[in-house]
Amino acid sequence: MNMEIFINFTYIISCMLFAFGLKMLGSPVTARKGNFISMSGMLLAVVVTLLSNHIITFQWIILGMVIGASAGAFTAYRAAMTQMPETIALLHGFGGLASLLVDWSAYHNHPTANLMISIPTFLSVVIGGVTFTGSCVAWGKLSERLPGKSIKFPGMQFVNIAILISLVVGGFIFISDPINNYPIFLAIMAVSFIFGIFLVIPIGGADMPVVISVLNSYSGLVACTTGFVINNTVLIVVGALVGANGIILSIIMCKAMNRSLTNVLFGGFAPTVKAKSDGEKKEAKSMSLEDAYLVLEAAKSVVIVPGYGLAVAQAQHAVRELSELLEKNGCEVRFAIHPVAGRMPGHMNVLLAESNIPYDQLVEMEAINPTFDTVDVAIVIGANDVVNPAARHDKASPIYGMPIIDVDKARTVFVLKRSMATGFAGVENELFYYENTSMIFGDAKQTLQGLIAEFKASAAA
Repeated sequence: MNMEIFINFTYIISCMLFAFGLKMLGSPVTARKGNFISMSGMLLAVVVTLLSNHIITFQWIILGMVIGASAGAFTAYRAAMTQMPETIALLHGFGGLASLLVDWSAYHNHPTANLMISIPTFLSVVIGGVTFTGSCVAWGKLSERLPGKSIKFPGMQFVNIAILISLVVGGFIFISDPINNYPIFLAIMAVSFIFGIFLVIPIGGADMPVVISVLNSYSGLVACTTGFVINNTVLIVVGALVGANGIILSIIMCKAMNRSLTNVLFGGFAPTVKAKSDGEKKEAKSMSLEDAYLVLEAAKSVVIVPGYGLAVAQAQHAVRELSELLEKNGCEVRFAIHPVAGRMPGHMNVLLAESNIPYDQLVEMEAINPTFDTVDVAIVIGANDVVNPAARHDKASPIYGMPIIDVDKARTVFVLKRSMATGFAGVENELFYYENTSMIFGDAKQTLQGLIAEFKASAAA
């Protein structure tokens, strides 16, 4: 009894550590410490669970830990910052698969007719299967191994409805007699894998940040249901926390895109929409590095808007150096962060934190938008849809109504891009043709390094 009390008390401590860690992840200042605290809580729970279970053969557990830790360390070491979104998606998928395998093992070794076990087992297999294959598709889209656009075929909605019905019917059959319905269980697992693929392939690349957040929620929910299957309190609590956190984050991101969660999951962005022509041929202005330097040298207020292009160019360290030179020149520098900039939630925050940019310079969209009338220069680095003014007035645009960063209201706008290509939503950005906008074409890192060289040359003169 004393041992049981000790285990439960340790589980409570573990859950508290995990909850506090999640809370601290809400701020860039405390995120790293929060991540460490959450990991410590999970490690504590794993150690106590292993010590409390006398049937475990530790040599296999140690072997599994070594293999898993080695694979995780290798993946983290090799993954570039541009690969972080697809890496996160893949990790969510493996989390769902791990829970599914645990439930399969529990059912295979100890089949029971207890509804409190059979119902969570069914839910775990369905959610785990959907999470795994859905995450694999998200990984493929984000890594460009699969087309990033929405993939649909005629009758796809009817196929998905048929799959959903088959899962529900199969679930009723399995739950009614789980001991004698092992083939039904395997069929449910196979159909769940297929359902995960069909759920994610029609979702366009612009919605991928929300998809990653939803998959994060799924991985938490399947961990929670697994906790009921194997009667583990920590899995129930932690899974519920992660599931709720993922749902809340998904809703927040959908709000930032002016879209409903159901629309993202079952709709995807509309087909590519070209800008409407008013009879005049539009031309974007380009600017040289030298002229851009002269404008920045005279600026007293600069706002930098990072996007996925910043990650692609690995230009975060260069942008930090430029911001420091601007500040030495008496300029106020801030970074405007859009909730869905990049390819995953918080992507830009992580990217800028990597280059040690002070946290107080990162300003959320709602806080910085009212100040753009006083901004001398806005520098857009690789962002596209999140700064497109069409979202405010073009009702025919698929991004209409999505809150954007109002860079077009700044006195001068520099857009650093390789080309005039559209963003993930496939929509032409009318910002590029505004009178106060100048394009600086080329690799963002090289462009920033060129501006840095101009500042240093002027200082040395």
